[in-house]
Amino acid sequence: MPDLINVALKEWDLQINALLSGRQAFLLRKGGILESNNEFELEHPRFLFFPTVVHQDPRMVKPEYREGLRQVREEPDKVQIKAWGEVAKIFEVPVRDGRRKLESLSDLYLWDTPLLDMRFAYRAEKPLYLVVIRAFQLPDSVTLQNTLDYAGCKSWIPLAQTDAVDVTGSTPALPADSINVLLQRVRSAFAS
Repeated sequence: MPDLINVALKEWDLQINALLSGRQAFLLRKGGILESNNEFELEHPRFLFFPTVVHQDPRMVKPEYREGLRQVREEPDKVQIKAWGEVAKIFEVPVRDGRRKLESLSDLYLWDTPLLDMRFAYRAEKPLYLVVIRAFQLPDSVTLQNTLDYAGCKSWIPLAQTDAVDVTGSTPALPADSINVLLQRVRSAFAS
């Protein structure tokens, strides 16, 4: 029986590649977070990654990741879906010393100072969340037409029923024990 996912999260193509390579296992979010049973969660705990190059900005990532990264103003007509993710854990970045604590994990992410500045400043009254993601490579990428329903500046994209993607046979980017080590590292950093 197929294991279908019919919702996608728009994310920079560079970020998706970092997740798939195991270089990074984090997302930063202010929106799309719900609270139930005193736990924070994403609107969708499992989702496809919908790659975007619009708004990718070389200044937002560390210099060693800037090569080949270019800013694009228009979305492509077709999009290659090559990965999906599921939430391992969501951490609220501590109000007190949150920036310092997040920066203590800087070897685990590719974001540079301007992106962190932007995330902390945007809707400053709202908490910032570090989302630990288990990323998976699809056995075969899937090409989707980038319709008007999928285009634009939005985080979540409900896919048409015909565009749902079977994730059966996907390969994890990082083994479970590596994710557990990351979780412990974040817990320690945020507790200090």
